[in-house]
Amino acid sequence: MARSISYNKRELEKKREQKRKEKLKRKEERKANAGGSSLDDMIAYVDENGVITTEMPTDEKKEEIKAEDIAVSTPKKEEVEDVPLTGRVEHFKADKGYGFIKDTASTEKYFFHISEAYPEIREGAMVTFELIKGTRGWNAGNIQPA
Repeated sequence: MARSISYNKRELEKKREQKRKEKLKRKEERKANAGGSSLDDMIAYVDENGVITTEMPTDEKKEEIKAEDIAVSTPKKEEVEDVPLTGRVEHFKADKGYGFIKDTASTEKYFFHISEAYPEIREGAMVTFELIKGTRGWNAGNIQPA
């Protein structure tokens, strides 16, 4: 004996068939309307400023740049003049022999060694100092009481 298909299975098959027909119809509509599209419509160009456009760039606007004018590296930092700066000793360890001075003008902190400071230096003292190029950046040197 043949088995009969239940009502739910028939409904599901009808829905699947309906979806297939709709998909085929949409596909045929796309084919019918696609006559005007070409590869030229899909091309995008990049202008001299890096902006994507649909227009082909022209040679009129191009500016000639010499290879010698292009800087490939970062410019070197200019030497800082030996102008005494003022600051406050933020951190100081007498037993270790180092500390940090916070510049009052720029709030930058600079490392200093006890050999560059006056003998009675203490934490919280206002001082004048000069910047000295160290192995790891700028250090405070020639430290005097303010």
